[in-house]
Amino acid sequence: EPVDNIRSKRDSSIWISTKLVKDGQADAIVSAGSTGAQMAAATLLLGRIKGIARPAIAGIVPSPQGEKLFLDMGANILCTPEMLYQFAQMGSVYAQELLGIANPRVALLSNGSEAHKGTELIQAAHILLTQSKLNFIGNREGRDITVGNYDVLVCDGFSGNIALKTLEGTAMTIFGLLKEELQASFLRKLGAALIMPGLRNIKKRLDPNEQGGAPLLGVQGISIICHGSSKAKAITNALETAATCVQRDFVGKIAAAVQPEEKEN
Repeated sequence: EPVDNIRSKRDSSIWISTKLVKDGQADAIVSAGSTGAQMAAATLLLGRIKGIARPAIAGIVPSPQGEKLFLDMGANILCTPEMLYQFAQMGSVYAQELLGIANPRVALLSNGSEAHKGTELIQAAHILLTQSKLNFIGNREGRDITVGNYDVLVCDGFSGNIALKTLEGTAMTIFGLLKEELQASFLRKLGAALIMPGLRNIKKRLDPNEQGGAPLLGVQGISIICHGSSKAKAITNALETAATCVQRDFVGKIAAAVQPEEKEN
């Protein structure tokens, strides 16, 4: 259904759960329902943090250098340079509070590392980030997403969603082909038994269920978006993420980060 129908579905679980957060009867919402409906309900009921034009979906990407933050993963197809700058601000706070990184390195997703590369949107955002107080380290290419030579990677929701689904599909394909090859003969099955613990560890690190859900950054409340195919482990981990965000006053810290001048006066 069109996302706008959420206004007339006030008996839906997403609407009721979000209203409980708005009314102070709950601290957070975790849902594996419609992403668009959850974002619409959060925006309409909870409202945006002052200074934030549009909320963004933030997700964790595994890399050899540890967990990295990637946003926006699909909430905003069309963005402005100012929106990408705000995503970077919110992502920096997330990396500090939930990933424990003191001075997160912020980068822009582009088609080249040079400052002049990218669309007009990326080039304009590059200027804003260069002039900001964030620890901006420039552009990163698609191949850098899993390399991890950054802490926060920012892009528009269209690019982010395609990149995310590409990574998920690639991981599934690689493990499928690997399983097929390792079961091709008796000797390979024997060899697979020896390396199975290592393969399980790799699969666990790449498993989206280990992260659980992605916070919707920029709204006046904690709203965690889960994949529609989430397993029990994913929901459990999403609940833990939600609890951590509440305990650390994540919304308040984002509000302070995007309006430092106003907070100081």
